[in-house]
Amino acid sequence: MVDVGSKAETARVARAGGSIFMQPATLALIRDGSAQKGDVIGIARIAAIQASKRTGDLIPLCHPIALTRVAVDFVVDEAKNAVHCEVIAECHGKTGVEMEALTAASVGLLTIYDMCKAVDRGMRIENIRLLEKSGGKSGHWLAE
Repeated sequence: MVDVGSKAETARVARAGGSIFMQPATLALIRDGSAQKGDVIGIARIAAIQASKRTGDLIPLCHPIALTRVAVDFVVDEAKNAVHCEVIAECHGKTGVEMEALTAASVGLLTIYDMCKAVDRGMRIENIRLLEKSGGKSGHWLAE
């Protein structure tokens, strides 16, 4: 692992997102809360939060982070037959929370896939990316 011992503790925030595209009927099941496995969005939100807290266990050489906040938002996009996920992760520490936000977005979208794969194996998870980060020596960064 990289030595972060001499780095200053600062407020750190990362925002990440991604999308899952599907058939209109699959999106209707999610929107209406009628998927066979239950509340897809609610369960995906919990999965995303849990994943953010386990990032140090999942990504080799990634520092464990004492998160102070994780917010997960899902938006149903009828026009694109998609669900968009956005995660904000925050901490006060010596290293950033980009990996926690990215892991949360990935697992949240994977959970949607898992819960709906019986009706739509062709779903596509796309564009998982860091949207914004702040804090630390490198300061603020915003995706174009």
